[in-house]
Amino acid sequence: MISSLSAPIARTLGWLAALALVAGLQIAAPAAHAERIKDLGSFEGLRSNQLIGYGVVVGLAGTGDDSLDYATQGVKGVISRFGLTLPPGVNPALKNAAAVLVTAELPAFAKPGQRLDVTVSALGKAKSLRGGTLVLTPLRGADNEIYAMAQGNLAVGGLGVSGADGSQLSVNVPSAGRIPSGASVERAVATGFESSPALTFNLADADLTTALRVADAINLAFNDQRAKAQDGVSITIAAPPGAESRIMMMGLIENIQVKPADPPAKVIVNARTGTVVINGGVRISPAAVSHGKLTVTVKEAPRIVQPAPFSRGETAVEPSSAITAQEEKNPMFLFKGGASLADIVKAVNAVGASPSDLVEILEALKQAGAMKAELEVI
Repeated sequence: MISSLSAPIARTLGWLAALALVAGLQIAAPAAHAERIKDLGSFEGLRSNQLIGYGVVVGLAGTGDDSLDYATQGVKGVISRFGLTLPPGVNPALKNAAAVLVTAELPAFAKPGQRLDVTVSALGKAKSLRGGTLVLTPLRGADNEIYAMAQGNLAVGGLGVSGADGSQLSVNVPSAGRIPSGASVERAVATGFESSPALTFNLADADLTTALRVADAINLAFNDQRAKAQDGVSITIAAPPGAESRIMMMGLIENIQVKPADPPAKVIVNARTGTVVINGGVRISPAAVSHGKLTVTVKEAPRIVQPAPFSRGETAVEPSSAITAQEEKNPMFLFKGGASLADIVKAVNAVGASPSDLVEILEALKQAGAMKAELEVI
C-alpha cells in the first residue's frame, strides 16, 4: 500500500517544488524587462477556430432587401420549418427581412453549452439591420460540421436614414451588428494535446535568441533538460502523457518570466500618410546631413490691352508671368558614431524637417551606408 502511494506523492512533491522555483524566479526577475512566456506565443494546437453561417434577419423597419433571390429562398426555408409552404411562383415582399452572414470565433477548450459572441453582416442590399432579430442559424467550421447555433436580437451601432427627395444620412455602419453571447456551442473541438508525443510552444515572432532563452528558462524552472529550441519559433517540451499532468505543467510554463531579445533595427515608412516609425535598435554611423527645400513660384497676371480710340485695333490679352525661386537654408547637422533614437529625433527637430523630408533623409543615410537598419516602406 505504501509503495502504491509513493509514486503519486513523489509526483505531487515534484510539481510543488517546480511551482516554488517558478515563484522564486518571478520574484527575482526584474518585471520592467521580463515578460511571461504566455505573452510571447502559444502552445501548438490550442488555437481558436473560425465559424460561419448563412441566416435571415427579420423584424426590420422596411430596410431589408426585397430583390434578392437567396433572401427569398432563406425566408422560405425558415417558413418550411413550421410546416408552411408558399404557393409556387409567389415571392413575398421582404422589406422587413435581410439575408446575412454570421461569423464567430470558437476558442480552444470551448465546451457544449458555452456562449459565443457573433457578428452579423448584411449580404445584399439591406440598408440597416437596426431592430432586427436573427433567426436560428447553424454555424459551421472549415470541415463543414456544425459547431454552434446562433439566434438573438442585434445590437447595431450605426444609423441610416433616407428622405423622400433622395437625401441620406448615415452614422457608422448600420448594415452590420453584433449579438453578445448570441451563439451556443454544440460541439467541442479536440485539441489532442494530452496524447501528442511532446508539447510544442510557438513564438508569435520568430527570433532565435528568444527561443533559446525560453528553452533555458523552462529547463531552469524544472531543473532538467526537457525543453529544446527547434528553430526560431518552436520549442519542444518533453511531457508525460495525460491531460491532468500536462495542464499543470503548461500552467507553470506560461507564468515563467523571460527577457525577450531586442528586436532587429527597423524603420517603417508609410508612404501614403507620411508616418515614420523608428525603433530603439536603430543606430547611425558618423555622417553629416544637409537638407534644403527649393520652392519655385510661377505667378500669372495677364493684362487686357485696349486699342487706341477710333482705331481699327482689337482688344487683346497680354500675358505677364513672374517666376521666383526660393531655397531654404537649413544648417548642416552631424550624427556622431552610434547615434541613438533620441539623437535622431533631436537633430531632425532642430532643422524643422517634415515627415516627407525625414523619409528622404533616412533613405539617403541608408544608401550611404550610415544607417544599419532595415528600411521598410508600406
